[in-house]
Amino acid sequence: MKLRKVTAASAAVLALALSATACGSDDKDDAGSGSSGGGTIKVGIKYDQPGLGLKEPDGSFSGFDVDVATYVAKELGYDADKIEFVETKSADRENAIARGDVKFIAATYSINDERKEKVNFAGPYLLAHQDLLLKSDSDITEGTDLNGKKLCSVTGSTSAQNVTEEIAPKAQLKEYGGYSECIAALQSGAVDAVTTDDSILAGFAAQDKYKGQFKLAGLKLSNENYGIGVKKGDTATTDKINAALTKMVSDGSWQEAVDANFGPANYKNEPAPKIGNIVS
Repeated sequence: MKLRKVTAASAAVLALALSATACGSDDKDDAGSGSSGGGTIKVGIKYDQPGLGLKEPDGSFSGFDVDVATYVAKELGYDADKIEFVETKSADRENAIARGDVKFIAATYSINDERKEKVNFAGPYLLAHQDLLLKSDSDITEGTDLNGKKLCSVTGSTSAQNVTEEIAPKAQLKEYGGYSECIAALQSGAVDAVTTDDSILAGFAAQDKYKGQFKLAGLKLSNENYGIGVKKGDTATTDKINAALTKMVSDGSWQEAVDANFGPANYKNEPAPKIGNIVS
């Protein structure tokens, strides 16, 4: 009789221990436990922006944002083979972070007050400007030269609105579904200029098939402070990413990534911005 009581008690203790272990496993970081623990991390990027975030035909990824994200993930404890890149389109970035689909996002994500209400931002890690991409032999030297010319951007672009409302009201706006279509139209002569962030334009111009065909106007029509988006309130991860970005600049890796991804387009990048320094 006494033996049966001890066995029952032991079984109860064992059940409680197993239950506690199971509950504890649910509290693990959903991004994995880093290289030491063999976990993975999900990172949001663009899939369709050459020079910034591009999924190559062989399934690999390239671009400045990819290089930045890879460096940051390594500093967080994840080797390159432990990173899972997730496509995050502009309209879904805040939702992807809130849902926990990704640990952080590096995807030409401009820091602004509206977005800061929904996510934490690390950085900025690049200061870009709205600009124009032109054919290399174009005689356009300033925004007003676009009056009467054909300007291309994607449907709903704020860049196009800025140009047509503030600089060249007589420009003939042509809108397409993606920037690749605009670049093809510029190459064929169907349009005279393409407008969006200079970093995006430089990325397209740096592609092998376009080398030497295009140039940036260098107009700096706006300031775009690219930051890394993190879940709102996650100051620990934000601080770690800021430390990683600071190290990336100091050890020369940041400039190497700029040169590798934008160099062929003669992109005159701004110096690496200081963490927290938002240029308005």
